Amino acid sequence: MIQASTVRLPACAASAALSVLFGLAACGGGDGRDTTTASATGTTDTTGTTATAGTSGSTAGVQCGYSWNAFNASASVNATSMASWSCNATARVLLANGIPDHAVGTFPNANNPNAISAQSVAASYTLSPTLTTTATTLGGPAGAGGYLLNGVKIDPGTAGSCDNSGSSCTLIGNSGSWSLEALTQSYFNFGTDSNNAHVQPGGAYHYHGMPEGFITKLGKGTSTMSLIGWAADGFPIYARYGYSTAGDATSALKVIRGSYRTKAAPDANRPSTSLYAMGTFKQDWEYVAGLGDLDECNGRTGVTPEFPGGTYHYYATDNYPYLPRCVKGRL
Repeated sequence: MIQASTVRLPACAASAALSVLFGLAACGGGDGRDTTTASATGTTDTTGTTATAGTSGSTAGVQCGYSWNAFNASASVNATSMASWSCNATARVLLANGIPDHAVGTFPNANNPNAISAQSVAASYTLSPTLTTTATTLGGPAGAGGYLLNGVKIDPGTAGSCDNSGSSCTLIGNSGSWSLEALTQSYFNFGTDSNNAHVQPGGAYHYHGMPEGFITKLGKGTSTMSLIGWAADGFPIYARYGYSTAGDATSALKVIRGSYRTKAAPDANRPSTSLYAMGTFKQDWEYVAGLGDLDECNGRTGVTPEFPGGTYHYYATDNYPYLPRCVKGRL
């Protein structure tokens, strides 16, 4: 008998039935335009972002006037997307409704029965972020790890899990010991769209990986280092590209890679790899310093177009962990 949040699965079970039965789990585990004004694009940034803005100790003067208010006619949205970032003496403040400002996939869908709806988004991040040696995990009940400039949150984990046997799995509740990944396995379909995003039961659209639609909307083209949002500790988030030498703005841009890999052997008591290949669960991944370009929180210290003096900053990457799952700044 199938219960409300548990299913008994044979090897390589189809995921569509799971998602239809359970709904989609809640998950828990944009570019400034230089001195533009409101237009058909709906974007306003009165502060601009130039090569002289920003210092290593402060983010004041960068993206302090970014705002967006425009109707999104995508079939699954059909609502006004609104986000406003402002700065006071000490903090960067976001007010938004969480409605994406770019094309999205079909929601609800067979694997995600939730419709996008407006949220009440309010966040305040320090203008003087301080780097520490401590990694603090955020997301899910612990709060969003950060927001893109469009006011949509990043939340790369899921609430899906399996027990030790792998025969009892759920897409909600995190009741099992083994946490399911949304993007690194094919056994469970979380209904993500081409933006690596989907919708929580409360209607919150959120990103699990590279926010492709938002990056396209920025219109900066390929091979550009684009500031796409802010992490909860006040440090900036960039997408995909960074300088090949972190401290040298004259070095070539390259695709930045995270520093995680799947473990050589599964952890004790993990469901059999004959049921679920390595990479299915969060616990299958390990950070290896120097394997890629970034630290365990998908960040590094270096220069950026907005911070020519250098700053710690995070990345959205094409490989695991895709988005920062922890922050290194003081909260």
